[in-house]
Amino acid sequence: MKVSVIILNWNGKRFLDDCLTSLAAQTFRDFETILVENGSSDGSADYVRKRFPWVKLLALDRNLGFAGGNNRGLLACTGEYIVTLNNDTRVEAPFLAELVVAADADPGIGMVAAKMLNFHKHGCLDSVGIGAAMNGLGGNIGVNERDAGQYDTPAPVFGPCAGAALYRRAMLDEVGFFDPDFFAYYEDLDLAWRGRLAGWRCVTAPSAVVYHIHSATSGKMSPFTVYQVQRNKWYVMIKNWPAALFMERLPRILLYDLGGIALAVIRGRGGAALRARFHVLRDLPALLRKRRGVRALRKISITEIERLLVPGGSPFRTFRRKMGEGR
Repeated sequence: MKVSVIILNWNGKRFLDDCLTSLAAQTFRDFETILVENGSSDGSADYVRKRFPWVKLLALDRNLGFAGGNNRGLLACTGEYIVTLNNDTRVEAPFLAELVVAADADPGIGMVAAKMLNFHKHGCLDSVGIGAAMNGLGGNIGVNERDAGQYDTPAPVFGPCAGAALYRRAMLDEVGFFDPDFFAYYEDLDLAWRGRLAGWRCVTAPSAVVYHIHSATSGKMSPFTVYQVQRNKWYVMIKNWPAALFMERLPRILLYDLGGIALAVIRGRGGAALRARFHVLRDLPALLRKRRGVRALRKISITEIERLLVPGGSPFRTFRRKMGEGR
């Protein structure tokens, strides 16, 4: 099998018809689909069994999160390439074909980022990959921009958004898949860091188009999202950043972190933000053990790592912009 598609589902029955019907219409046919039923209570499993019998259903008895659920799905995969796909998506017919073309172009490419558009506003971008910034944050490239063809030329990026991404199995065998301790959010940035540190590259496949309902499962700026994002960004840095680079950038990292706490407090999410940082301190011994494993993977220099990072912009402008986005 060339491609294994993993779709994680948690109480997302309402999304599955669009997602799976669009997969059934792919021009590329050498693929299997594994749907990981992550302990839903909305009848998703029975619906898939009856409506989409060609899908391999892996039913779990509890919610393992995005990271843990995909890891379980990987155990059932036979493909040379692993494609992760959110359940709240609809893909165009050449989606898989374009991802495979991009990956087949060079054996050093370990990751491929699809072009994700807003499900309800097709002219608005959701992601064309993820970037890693010098302030410790990560984010979707192109998010909320009008799609005017500015990203239609294939290009290198730090990593793919795991909502619609291709990973080479050989890379995953070397660096591992998602860290289950992340549960949800930033697990794709963590995986991209490990891949990049090990010398693998990532490119975009602009013709691999997918329409995505952003934050359909967890909700934008919910306490859950605030906790996961503000905890996991520190997980990423502690696990992956070289010490010299981390210490050099620490003042700016802390300034942005204070802004994140302040924003959460203003929006009534201060408890989630403080709990996130407390748990980072609690988990520090385990994170440092993982860090030693990541360090053993590293094949590129600190100078090369710095070239992969984007500046991150002014913390004050970022704070004002976030305030303007509302709750």
